[in-house]
Amino acid sequence: MSYKSDIEIAREANKKPIQEIGAKLDIPSEHLLPYGHDKAKVSQEFINSVQSKPNGKLILVTAINPTPAGEGKTTTTVGLGDGLNRIGKRAAICIREASLGPCFGMKGGAAGGGYAQVVPMEEMNLHFTGDFHAITSAHNLLSAMIDNHIYWGNKLEIDQRRVVWRRVMDMNDRALRDIVTSLGGVANGYPRQTGFDITVASEVMAILCLATSLDDLQKRLGDIIVAYRRDRTPIYCRDIKADGAMTVLLKDAMQPNLVQTLENNPAFVHGGPFANIAHGCNSVMATTTALKVADYVVTEAGFGADLGAEKFMNIKCRKAGLAPAAVVVVATVRAMKMNGGVAKADLGPENVDAVIAGCPNLGRHIENVKSFGVPVVVGINHFVTDTDAEVQAVKNYVAEQGAEAILCQHWEKGSEGTVELATRVAEIADADMANFAPLYSDDLSLFEKIETIAKRIYRADEVLADGKIRNQLKDWEAAGYGHLPVCMAKTQYSFTTDPNRRGAPLGHSVPVREVRLSAGAGFIVVICGEIMTMPGLPSVPASEAIMLNSEGQIEGLF
Repeated sequence: MSYKSDIEIAREANKKPIQEIGAKLDIPSEHLLPYGHDKAKVSQEFINSVQSKPNGKLILVTAINPTPAGEGKTTTTVGLGDGLNRIGKRAAICIREASLGPCFGMKGGAAGGGYAQVVPMEEMNLHFTGDFHAITSAHNLLSAMIDNHIYWGNKLEIDQRRVVWRRVMDMNDRALRDIVTSLGGVANGYPRQTGFDITVASEVMAILCLATSLDDLQKRLGDIIVAYRRDRTPIYCRDIKADGAMTVLLKDAMQPNLVQTLENNPAFVHGGPFANIAHGCNSVMATTTALKVADYVVTEAGFGADLGAEKFMNIKCRKAGLAPAAVVVVATVRAMKMNGGVAKADLGPENVDAVIAGCPNLGRHIENVKSFGVPVVVGINHFVTDTDAEVQAVKNYVAEQGAEAILCQHWEKGSEGTVELATRVAEIADADMANFAPLYSDDLSLFEKIETIAKRIYRADEVLADGKIRNQLKDWEAAGYGHLPVCMAKTQYSFTTDPNRRGAPLGHSVPVREVRLSAGAGFIVVICGEIMTMPGLPSVPASEAIMLNSEGQIEGLF
């Protein structure tokens, strides 16, 4: 049996005007700022007007460590949102925007899949409403103003060796990781070593996703530390006088984007920090707005629960005062087999033993999520090659872990395939079973926070950090930043910092290579192992297959 591609299904979508989608959440059409017929931004005025309303129930969708076999976390998020609407609940979904880097690199599109997608798929995966371009421009405006300040006399006495603000672009480009700028003589400024990160790793992205208002946005932008003087005292964005102009560039980008699923249910798509190098959650503005206008809000956190869910709980929920009522951990039979040692080419035939051998990875994620005091359900994202015996093996294993696993067929059947999951998740959310608390307190030392995550989430024996890194953390504590949470940057493929170690390994160490203070976003970035904040393209990038066909339609975006 042949199946249509995601993009073919998306192209056949029976989309409704965005005003009709807004009406499902009682958003008047005058408060929708349309970008074409099928997407709109929600006005700040409307957002302000609903703040006194009670919050709906927040449901987080997370997953096991990703494998080349695919897990379908976004697909399940969309399927669950559609399923809740199908059983009569007023539900919305909140997901992140797609970055052009992975879209043209390895990952392809990021709007769900099969019959559980958000549309318009092509626009969402490309320029959408321009938010990422605004973030890139605001970030690089600050870069330009720093170098310009140094050029025109350096009144702030910036030590050019200690400029910590790099540039960004929304593309995977390893050639720009480490560069020298201002070559070519006096007219071009003073040469110095710097580099580019990908836009989704920008502190401006993190700030946009954590800010609660335009005033909060400008304050956080002003708090960014961009450089240090020779005496090591910090220089802030507001010292460069860039915070006002950056806020102007970001004022529209701050407003959440409303689109729709294939089944015409509301979806907020806003913000897009990566979960392996940033905090991996959609914007606080989108999530808190959705909670005011929907009874159930389904959101996702990037990659496995060791990254996305941990940061969702310890950073986003802590900072925004949110608490999830239930968590869905997405797993697939195919991924269990890969964790059990089966090569991707051999995933087709039934192999119950391999499924069982790979289940400890899922078990550890269940245990980790439960440690935050929230109830967990496992969603088995169904593939057509899965056998009943393999599915049952996962269900049996999850039951032994004190949770339940539910088979989901949303990729093939849309909301019809998630009725059971939606019903159970709604029951759990309504029962108020959650007793949520972050994993560590604000007053732990920064290094103890790193150790807590490494030992309790990754199950590492120790954190390896040299004296320079430990002293840097102590200096930040002395400067008043010790209360901040930590944002771990590590590979998404393993609990360890080695991307090839699948399963649930023990007896490993977490080497910390670098720490960065994101004073505006309000966290410390801890770079572990070989993770890069500017990815490279693979040997055969997805962009080689993306093109326009003879009818002017986009091909190759999945």
